[in-house]
Amino acid sequence: MSRWSARGHLVGGYGLPVLALLLFLAFSLALPDTFPTRDNVSAILSNQAIPALLALGATVPIATGRFDLSLGYGLGLAHVVVLLLIVDTATPWPLACLAVIAGGGLAGAVNGFIVEFARIDSFIATLGTGSIMYALTGWLTGGGRIMPGPQGLPSSFTALYDAEFLGLPLPAFYVLAATAVLWVVLERLPFGRYLYVIGSNSRAAAVLGIPTRRYSVAAFATSGLFTGGCGVLLAAQQQIGNPSVGLDYLLPAFVGALLGSTTVTPGRANAPGTLVAVAVLAVGLAGIGQLGADFWATPLFNGATLLVAVGLAGYAARRRLRVRPTADGPSSPADGPPRPPVHQPPAHP
Repeated sequence: MSRWSARGHLVGGYGLPVLALLLFLAFSLALPDTFPTRDNVSAILSNQAIPALLALGATVPIATGRFDLSLGYGLGLAHVVVLLLIVDTATPWPLACLAVIAGGGLAGAVNGFIVEFARIDSFIATLGTGSIMYALTGWLTGGGRIMPGPQGLPSSFTALYDAEFLGLPLPAFYVLAATAVLWVVLERLPFGRYLYVIGSNSRAAAVLGIPTRRYSVAAFATSGLFTGGCGVLLAAQQQIGNPSVGLDYLLPAFVGALLGSTTVTPGRANAPGTLVAVAVLAVGLAGIGQLGADFWATPLFNGATLLVAVGLAGYAARRRLRVRPTADGPSSPADGPPRPPVHQPPAHP
């Protein structure tokens, strides 16, 4: 590897974590009394836990080259159903949470079946199912909010979001645990490597004998499980059911997942990269908010970052293809799963 290639790899792999640190230092210097405080850090970790988990869920289908646009709609439906089960039917909250998480996985599997077996583009398919979820949310709530009774929600349920562990918000540990598990699954287990092969070249994956449809459906189901879990946390945080709140989380989730594919392992979706990207967004949004920016600054920041993320993700993917060794040559672990060997026809004498 040349000196310039090595420098480019370092910038691509570690530039975003350095940017997160620089942003934190810049806002700490600009707001020394409020930004570099324990309360502010705890607030950032707590407020960004749900977007981080949703972004991790979006990462899995992106690894296969698919996109799940139903995440925000599913989040809204999941948190409403949790509250309906607890408030209206007096279902024990652990059972209600398990039911919603399982339902999220089922909804994700339905998305996968529509994409893979009906042969509908993932953008269109998941946008359609998301609209159906949004309609179902409106039907269940009648367009209004779900309010708990005078006794409120069980304290053990709200503690899922409000509790602390080792002096930090408990949701932050959910994010760290989910990132670690997803890293192991994607980087160290055959399941994740198959997803990357499918995302790189689905036809080659089929030639290798990988059941591409089955793994793609599993990727969408995993995304649905994350969405259901985020719905549970959102219900514990909000403690009321708002049928439209989930849409606010869709754009940050995709920004985090796409921007994360440009770092740590540039050129492909990966869990640590998603976590770093969410950290950049969290620090940036917190700093902008404390500087007194207008309400439109947040969607402007998210939209501009999404455009940058898509551009950088495409550049990283193209660069990775340019520097990838030939199919018959050696490859390094950083290059991801090997492609199938290319057999040239014998030359005629």
